[in-house]
Amino acid sequence: MEINKAYDQDSVSLPSHSLIETTSTVDNSVIDNMSSDEHQQKIHSLSYVSLLKSYSSLPSQHPIRFIGLSAQVFFYYLGYGYLQELLFTLDGFKHTSWFLSCYQFFIYSVLSFIQIGFIGLNQRRASYRSYLILALLTVATMGLSNHSIGYLNYPTQVMFKCCKLIPVLIGGIIIQKKTFNRYDVAAAFCMSIGLVFFTLADSKVRPNFNSYGVIVICSALIADAIIGNYQEKIMKMHHVSNVEIVFYSFMFGFLIILIGLLLTNNFFSSMVFWNKHPISTYGYSLLFSIFGYLGIDIVLTLIKEYGALICVAVTTCRKAITIILSFILFSKPFVFDYVWSGLIVVIGIYLNVYSRNQTAFNTKIVSYINSLSNFRWWPKFSTSTTSRILPV
Repeated sequence: MEINKAYDQDSVSLPSHSLIETTSTVDNSVIDNMSSDEHQQKIHSLSYVSLLKSYSSLPSQHPIRFIGLSAQVFFYYLGYGYLQELLFTLDGFKHTSWFLSCYQFFIYSVLSFIQIGFIGLNQRRASYRSYLILALLTVATMGLSNHSIGYLNYPTQVMFKCCKLIPVLIGGIIIQKKTFNRYDVAAAFCMSIGLVFFTLADSKVRPNFNSYGVIVICSALIADAIIGNYQEKIMKMHHVSNVEIVFYSFMFGFLIILIGLLLTNNFFSSMVFWNKHPISTYGYSLLFSIFGYLGIDIVLTLIKEYGALICVAVTTCRKAITIILSFILFSKPFVFDYVWSGLIVVIGIYLNVYSRNQTAFNTKIVSYINSLSNFRWWPKFSTSTTSRILPV
């Protein structure tokens, strides 16, 4: 019993001393591990921040800068198009298309408000009346575009949106008294022909083709033509920044759509439908809106740094991939008429780009021909400038 007592005392007393040492050792090791982990996290975060700073500080001539911006355009807008078409695959969603526009305008307003806070803009330049008119046009453009998805094949809707030059040309003549050259007229003609045959191909393979969707998307394009000319007029008169135009046009547009939904008793019925499928509606629509807003910002950056010629080349490739992925990811009937009619539209797009940037376009063509002539396999021609007199 005494041995047991002694053992018990030892077993109680000795650990009491060793426990302190062990605990302190464990605590120190834990602290060291935590400090090392925090140190590594700080190193990773600092390296990530330095990587972003180094990328943002790259000159526009650097190929990584161009590749990064182009990759962002593809990522954001391919995600935007995929989510937009995915939303309308939900049965009954097309009846809530205006609620989607209301939700999208709200997200755009919040994101632009945050961006204004970062930039530090605190003074409005244009009048509320100008922004109210701009908001009405924005509602007609984006709201009708979203509404048309429920009645049109998605590739057809994309092709129509590619051809907004046609109403822009007409709107420029009427609103700003602009004159256009023969390349613009030829571009509008090619786009019109391509659209007609693309729509005929769509009606051929879709037995439930609805001409109402064509009327809706044409109305959206007309509003888009007016809004482009009106935005240009406001920016020239008041020197307004892009983010200010985005904020006020989408904030007022959100209020306009909200009032319209309440007056037509579609607000609460749409909300009931969305509440039944919260992930497929609120979740996908949130990502859809974020992708759309970030895509706008990247496109404006691409135009600012590389010009409209390069930007149109990138966005045209993106639209072509969007159409291809739409046929692959969402089962649709396909005919070869889609290909050649789409190529006619693409020719019209590049004719329009050429008419605006003839000098830059000609310079690039000449440099490309000169680079080809430097290859060894390319036949060498005599470029002598000495005049030759033919015998009489």
